[in-house]
This record gives sequence, C-alpha cells and structure tokens, in this order.
Amino acid sequence: MTSRTRLLLVFGGDSSEHEISCLTAKGVLAAVDAERFDVTCVGIARGGRWVRVDRAVVESYAIRDGRLPSVENDLQEAVLVRHRGGVAVAGRDGDLLEDVTPVDVAFALLHGPFGEDGTIQGLFEMYGLRYVGAGVLSSAVCQDKVAMKQQLAACGLPVGPSVTVTDHAWRTDPERCLDDVDRLTFPVFVKPARGGSSIGITRVTGRDGMAAAIDAARLHDPKVIVEQGFVGMREIECAVLGDSGGAAPHTSLPGEILVHTDDKFYDFTLKYLPGQPVEVVAPADLALAVSERVRDVAAAAFTGLGVEGLARVDTFVLADGEVVVNEVNTMPGFTPTSGYPLMWAATGLDYAALVTRLVELALARPVGLR
Repeated sequence: MTSRTRLLLVFGGDSSEHEISCLTAKGVLAAVDAERFDVTCVGIARGGRWVRVDRAVVESYAIRDGRLPSVENDLQEAVLVRHRGGVAVAGRDGDLLEDVTPVDVAFALLHGPFGEDGTIQGLFEMYGLRYVGAGVLSSAVCQDKVAMKQQLAACGLPVGPSVTVTDHAWRTDPERCLDDVDRLTFPVFVKPARGGSSIGITRVTGRDGMAAAIDAARLHDPKVIVEQGFVGMREIECAVLGDSGGAAPHTSLPGEILVHTDDKFYDFTLKYLPGQPVEVVAPADLALAVSERVRDVAAAAFTGLGVEGLARVDTFVLADGEVVVNEVNTMPGFTPTSGYPLMWAATGLDYAALVTRLVELALARPVGLR
C-alpha cells in the first residue's frame, strides 16, 4: 500500500434506496480523513451500470425541492479489475481501460437489494478485496426480514409475531393469506421482506386494507412480511461496532425515534425529508436497567447473526420493559444526521473517527473463509 490507504466508495445501486445511498456517500466522503485515505468514488446507476463519479459531484448531492440525488447514467463506465498486484478501478472507453486506480479496501454504501444483501460482498470476496461491514451470509440474512427473525428466534432472542406471504401463496390463494394474517392483532405493518427505508410499507388497522397493502409491498418485493404492531411501545435503536479478532462488539448508548404524528408511523418522508415532525434523541431517556438491556440484546443480535463491522439494531421497548428486536440493519443510514452516527457521537465517538475505525476494521480482517 501507499502511505495513504486507497479507499473505494461504492454507492447508488439498483434498489428503491438508491437516493438514500447517494446521501450516505456524501456524508461519508466528507468525514474521510484526507491525511490517511485517497478516495475513489464509483456510483451504480439505475439499471446496474457502474460509473466513475468525481468527488465534487458526490459533495454536491443534496435534497432540493423535495427531490433526492441520484447517480447519472451517462458518466464514464467503471470496471473493477483484478491483477497480480491486487484490485483496481478503471474507466472503460470502448475496448480500452484507462485511469487505472488501485484500491486497498471498499466501503459499499449501498442500502437494500443488490448491495446490502450479500451480493456485492460476494463480488469483493471473489476479487480478494477487503471491505467494510458484514460478510455474505449475515448480509443476506439481515436483508431478508423473514430469515432474520427466524435466526434471531433460534438464538433465543425476542421477536414479534409475523406472517410471511410468498409470491406463490398470494397468486394462488390470497384468501388463505388473509386468513393467516387474521391471527395477528391489528394494527399490523405490511412490508417488502427484503426492503428498507420504509419504502413500500403500509400500516393497516383492519382486514379491509390488507390486500391493497400487500399489493403495494409486492411492487418492491414478491415476498412480503406482515408484522404485528405493538401498542404503547417505544422505538429504541442501538448502534453496534464490531471489533477485530472475534472480540465482543461494542454498543452505543441507545437512541429513540420520536414521531409526532397521530399514527406514530415512521415512514420514508419522516425519515429523510427536512422539516418533518420527527426527531432522533440520543441518548434516549431510559432507565439504566432498560438501556443496558437494549445494549445487551443488540450485541447478542449482532453476534448471533454473525455480523461484522457495523449494524444498527432496532428494538421495541414494551410498557413492561421487555425488549423485542425489530430489525438488524447491516448498512444503516450513514449521513451525519442518521441515527447510527448520532448514537456513536452521543457515546463519545465522532463521525470522522467512526468512519476511520470502520475502515481499520476492514483492513484488519482477511477475505475468504474466517
């Protein structure tokens, strides 16, 4: 390696969370220590085309008039190449490769399918390129809410009741699917099983709205999960940071999502558009015993699912103090105002130091079986 580590940022992607990934890339790029890292930016445009993106373009990403940024498709095509000396990114001009730039480690800032789900992690493994975050299996399991809940339950961790609606079941016997959902207590949340950022999610208060909600989720994923809601719960998150050599992970002080709407539904608009009636409070106002329970559950979920690097563990704290795992996100929102870095800042690790630590963990971890 050179005196500075050569870092590859990959963002965008061919999922419904494309724009959120672009905002994450802007935040991470701004936090990268220029004294330690040389950065190459590669965007994945809609449709899956990899392109070289200038640093200034990434720095300009912003929400303007309610519109989110995206990767332009007409930029120079980028390819990842492996050679005897390691891995490099090159621009393609017809049959020629140009501007070949070696890289030491990748940070895939991709949310959702085709990025957070183990696919690009498998590509990096095959290329022998170290990368930030969870490996192939844990990325795939955590992306699929059904598989994630099954594994969490197998580890003895508390998860809420849910019903899975497969593509075949919905196409062949939708009435039976609705009957299965009737076993849950309303309200319920209907979600794409492998989605994120609250895209395609509907809060349903009775059977009459269930079919339309399932169809809405199926626009994003043919596999749907229907989760039972909890009345009187608090949405508490915890940021988890891995350690090298298989040591126990570190947990942040928990944070809380406070939604100031009648239905308390933390949807896409509330998450990402400015001026919304929602706030992320870090640290959360919790009794010490409850805070410690959240942190213990978050660490156990991280370890039980085999996650590496980082994760945000979302929980529900019920009225009796019970902590239930809702989701484990292996590539959470990573803008400076996202929950994950805010919780670490409240715990004493600022945004720039957090980015550096994640890259250091990636460099210390070998690719391949481990």
